[in-house]
Amino acid sequence: MYYKRHIEKKILEAIEMFKVLLITGPRQVGKTTTLKHLFNETYHYVTLDDITELQIAKDDPKLFFLNHPLPLVIDEVQLAPSLFHEIKRLVDLSELYGQIILTGSQTFHLMEKVTETLAGRIGILEFQGLSLREINGDEFDLSFIPNDEYLMAPRSHQVKDLWAIIHRGSMPELYKKETIDWQLYYASYVRTYIERDVRSLINVRNLDVFSKFMTSVAARTGSVINYSNISKEIGVDIKTVQSWMKVLEVSGIVVLIQPFSNNALKRVIESPMMYFMDTGLISYLLKWTTKDTLQNGAMSGPILETFAVSEIIKSFKNHGISYLPIHFYRDKDMKEIDMIITHDDKLYPIEIKKTMNPSKMMVKNFSVLKKALGFSIDLEMILCLIDKKMLIDQHTIAYPIKLI
Repeated sequence: MYYKRHIEKKILEAIEMFKVLLITGPRQVGKTTTLKHLFNETYHYVTLDDITELQIAKDDPKLFFLNHPLPLVIDEVQLAPSLFHEIKRLVDLSELYGQIILTGSQTFHLMEKVTETLAGRIGILEFQGLSLREINGDEFDLSFIPNDEYLMAPRSHQVKDLWAIIHRGSMPELYKKETIDWQLYYASYVRTYIERDVRSLINVRNLDVFSKFMTSVAARTGSVINYSNISKEIGVDIKTVQSWMKVLEVSGIVVLIQPFSNNALKRVIESPMMYFMDTGLISYLLKWTTKDTLQNGAMSGPILETFAVSEIIKSFKNHGISYLPIHFYRDKDMKEIDMIITHDDKLYPIEIKKTMNPSKMMVKNFSVLKKALGFSIDLEMILCLIDKKMLIDQHTIAYPIKLI
């Protein structure tokens, strides 16, 4: 079963705009499947996971392209950075657009080579796991900016069991084959990720310690990063923790949300907030083996918040928006706001709550943003577990997480 991806429209636009298209994203989120669905009859396909193809790509890039005529999809291109100069030569010889599509699961080395070699010739899209909209076949595809256009758009309310989806995660394979053993799938995913991606990015002597690090970080999803605490818990120095966190970030496992800063707000904490992008992976790492134990467990609130944040991020990434207009607020007086979306000169402060009874008290900290220079508050929002949107007062709306 193929799940239609909302980023498809952007992919089709990008190949008309750029000579080369690079699609990045974590492993197994559906990059290759989507490209084969879109271009199976018009593009050749080669993966550098094939050892023979990889060796030719490294040793003789010209021969590689003689073997694989354009238009061409090259999968896992980060394995052969030697191809980039030949790609530049080929596209500079032609006026055609969209002849080469690249995919890669490690953005760090990829972006380094892209900047050096293909600047001005390449478009870049970031691919994520399935969104809730995609799982439920909802064609609504606006980015999450809670203005009138977003809130008044017609939506489907036929949403499957939300906590079952939060627990299962966002990997397409788990929805194409519902009989797949969830625990075995994620065990294999983590092992493959650590043994291939992590080892290729940094020199990790003890992979078991890195696995312990991932679990420690998963337990902190939805919280401000404290490298010192993680360092003490797993027994490695702070610099190592920082470099390992960067690995999780560049390979798409976690995202770091920066605090909202403004000259008029003086006491803001400067450390970023960290979220995992896949709640199924969190559930596996923390041994929440069923949706019921997850829903009723001690971390259900942070994981629900993580799910909501990841869905909002996907709504922007699927539109090709790489710079996320998403922040949070926390100051030294312990006033917190879970999320602030900025759009033009408007602020949209948001609280994310595991409740079916939202109240005005939940947005009491939003008033601090009235001091922000150059901005005004457009709408206050509580994202929660209600079934349909409802006004709390004239300026505050409660909105269902299942309709993000």
